Amino acid sequence: MQVMANGINVEVEDFGNPKDPAILLIMGYTAQMIYWPLDFVEGLVSKGFRVVRFDNRDVGLSHKFDNMKAPHPIRQMIGKRFFPNRKIASYTLSDMAADAVGVLDALNIDKAHIVGASMGGMIGQLVAADHSDRVLSFTAVMSSTNAPDLPGASAEVRKVLFKTARTKAKTPEEALELGMAFSQLIASEEGRSRSEERREMMKLAQERSFYPAGPKRQMAAIIESGNLRPVAQRITVPTLVIHGADDPLIPAACGQDIASNIAGSRFQLVDGMAHDLPVSKIPELTAMIAEHCQDVMAVPA
Repeated sequence: MQVMANGINVEVEDFGNPKDPAILLIMGYTAQMIYWPLDFVEGLVSKGFRVVRFDNRDVGLSHKFDNMKAPHPIRQMIGKRFFPNRKIASYTLSDMAADAVGVLDALNIDKAHIVGASMGGMIGQLVAADHSDRVLSFTAVMSSTNAPDLPGASAEVRKVLFKTARTKAKTPEEALELGMAFSQLIASEEGRSRSEERREMMKLAQERSFYPAGPKRQMAAIIESGNLRPVAQRITVPTLVIHGADDPLIPAACGQDIASNIAGSRFQLVDGMAHDLPVSKIPELTAMIAEHCQDVMAVPA
């Protein structure tokens, strides 16, 4: 369903009993909400939660900023280095955090547990820091503060990432092959063995919305927002950080950095997980997140 959130139309799916405590799922860069596996969503619902997922701006069925051109990423990074206070991108991760809070407003949810994956974990840090009155707890999954001294993606991943960025896919078929090549590199061993399932998910996403311009503006938002370590240091809500031990895109040290900068947070390293949500790990992941949320609710106000 479509809701008005932060002044734009946002596509939302709402699962479970509206009277149960809410978990808001925020997905990552370029990824539509359907990349939250239904087994993951239903696993949280079965543990007594209302679960909401949505398409971020510029992907899926949410609002597209067609009239805004994304800056070239290298030029943007150079520009931010010399003019850090000059706004270059169309919007920032803070705007996307306001979208997430707008979804809560539209659904009349006063407070929610925030769970963000990858870029969604960056957005989640801003929700937790800047909108703490709306947050019961925060869970970051395979994410980062983007601090400049943190390790980056592996050399092989960077090579394919830059190639993908330079190649302008003219058709859904070309985009599908580029996406498959990249996802094969960042997936866990289990995820790589399920290549046909990944292909079908990508096809489904393309059927919902094939929009190559959107990811460019999302990447610009990440660059524009810069180092989130000072943001993490302002977070006071109970926080759990989950990271795959085998993540070649955002190394585990990046998740550890989130936890190190949030007082009282917990860090959980998951063996056999890379930059994905392996099917066999979903029961473990939902159990960790549900326990974290339940522990928060068990503490007297």
